[in-house]
Amino acid sequence: MSLRIGSKAPDFEAETTTGRIKFHEWAGDSWVILFSHPKNYTPVCTTELGYMAGLQPEFEKRNTKIIGLSVDPVADHGGWSEDIKDVSGNEVTYPMIGDHDLNVAKLYDMLPETEAGSSAGRTAATNATVRNVFVIGPDKIIKAILSYPMSTGRNFDEVLRLLESCQLTAEHQVATPVNWRDGEDVIIVPSVSNEDAKKKFPDGWKTVKPYLRVVPQPK
Repeated sequence: MSLRIGSKAPDFEAETTTGRIKFHEWAGDSWVILFSHPKNYTPVCTTELGYMAGLQPEFEKRNTKIIGLSVDPVADHGGWSEDIKDVSGNEVTYPMIGDHDLNVAKLYDMLPETEAGSSAGRTAATNATVRNVFVIGPDKIIKAILSYPMSTGRNFDEVLRLLESCQLTAEHQVATPVNWRDGEDVIIVPSVSNEDAKKKFPDGWKTVKPYLRVVPQPK
């Protein structure tokens, strides 16, 4: 299968560090950040997981659950979690999926459906494509996908910013401009006519170009 923005996030059952879950049931009415890792004890991923643990309260404020994945059994995650805490000072309390059978990696189009075997004998290099971030809405639709190489640590402050934009644009008929931050002006989407915009934004807007109308961020 091929996943894109707008695809339904595949449901699955898996063992995690907090117990077995059914993904859609676990997600409930929350937004979800699902982020994946090619192998336990990989150095870049160690820094990422720790930083994400520190950011967890910010995601929770935004009705968002965090869940990680690594192509290793859950039983092997415990020791790595201790390393993550030692390195970052943050304890990983969000669930970490043990994807030893490669099921979730294949469901989420990070490894080919035809990939055989399990995590046994595989290296981070053979799992190099398992480095995605998925932003998933309460409707279980994928809102954004980010892919990174193993050599580049992900910017989870940017993931938080991306989430804020996705949540804002899901509620209001606006888009966010380059480098937008929460509280800054936004763009009225072209599908909203001027007549309808007057109803939605009675205080008016700035017309930069006929197709580019800027308005204060809706509350």
